[in-house]
Amino acid sequence: MSNEYKDILYEVGENAVRITINRPEVFNAFRTQTVEELIHAFRRADEEKSVNTVIFGGAGDKAFCTGGDQKVHLSEDGLYGPRGMVGLPIEELQSAIRDCRKVVIARVQGFAIGGGNVFATICDLTIASEKAQFGQVGPKVGSVDPGFGTAYLSRMVGEKKAREIWFRCQRYKAQEALEMGLVNKVVPHEELDAECETWAADINQMSPTAIAIAKRSFNADSENIRGISFMGVAAVKGYYQSEESKEGVRAFNEKRKPDFKKFAG
Repeated sequence: MSNEYKDILYEVGENAVRITINRPEVFNAFRTQTVEELIHAFRRADEEKSVNTVIFGGAGDKAFCTGGDQKVHLSEDGLYGPRGMVGLPIEELQSAIRDCRKVVIARVQGFAIGGGNVFATICDLTIASEKAQFGQVGPKVGSVDPGFGTAYLSRMVGEKKAREIWFRCQRYKAQEALEMGLVNKVVPHEELDAECETWAADINQMSPTAIAIAKRSFNADSENIRGISFMGVAAVKGYYQSEESKEGVRAFNEKRKPDFKKFAG
C-alpha cells in the first residue's frame, strides 16, 4: 500500500490498481488536495502494465464519495481553492478517469451523492452493495455539475430520469440505480469486494490494447460532452461567486434550509 498520498490510498493488486478516497470522517468528500492526488493516481495507473483495471472506491463503510467538501467551499470568493476554474481541477479529474486506458470500476458500498454520483456515472463500470445509495444534491446546496454530471448522465439513464435526479435531488437505492442503468450489478454488502475482484480478474485476462481501443471508441461517441463540461464549469465559476450559491453552502454548514430566492437574480 502506497503512503505517499495524504487523502487517498493507492495499491497495485494481482488484478487491479485500487484507488481509494481516504476521508471517511467526511464521507469521502473531496477537497483540492484530494482531486490533485486522484488525478496523479489515475495517470499513474494508466501507465501500470501489470493489470487492465482500476477499482475506484471510498474508505470506510458509509460512503463511496459525497462530492465536494462544503466546509472547504465556504470561502470569501465562493470557490474551493486555488486550482481549476472552480478552485479545484474537477474537470481534469473527470478527464483523467475517462482517458485512463484501464477499465475503471466504481466500487460503491454506501453513499454516491453529488460529485460522487458523477464519478459513479463516468466510470466504465459500477458495482454496488445493496446498501448503496445514489443521487444528486447540487441544487440543494448551491452547486451543479453541468457536463458529465448532466449530459452524460442522461445517456446512462435517459433524459427524463436524469432531469428528475437533478431537479428533485432524491436518493435512489442500489436496486433502483440498477433498474435505471446507472449500475451494472448489485450484490450483498459483504460480497462487494469479491465481486469487484472477479470482474477485474475477468478483464485482466483480456488484451490491454483491445481494451484501450474499445474504451476510446466508447468515449469518442460522447466526447462532445467534454466541451459542454468546459463551458458549463466556466458558468459555475461565476455562479459559485454569487450570493445565491454562497447561501446554499452557508445553509448546509449551518444545518438550516437555504433561502435561495432572497439572493436570486
